[in-house]
Amino acid sequence: MQDQRRSFLKKTLGASAVVATVGVSAIASDTGAKTAGSNGVVKGKSKKKEILYKKTANWDAYYHAAV
Repeated sequence: MQDQRRSFLKKTLGASAVVATVGVSAIASDTGAKTAGSNGVVKGKSKKKEILYKKTANWDAYYHAAV
């Protein structure tokens, strides 16, 4: 009875380790493909224009206080 339990656990743990290794390697290879030639910068596919700064009275007050 004990030998059956032990062999079952060995098989189960071995199979789960293989599945985990395959999953991790698949994720690692996928992320490497996105940043391979772009120096770490990932370009998105969004069609929205990114606005980083818009001149407003609040920003002017912030910059004048910071200087």
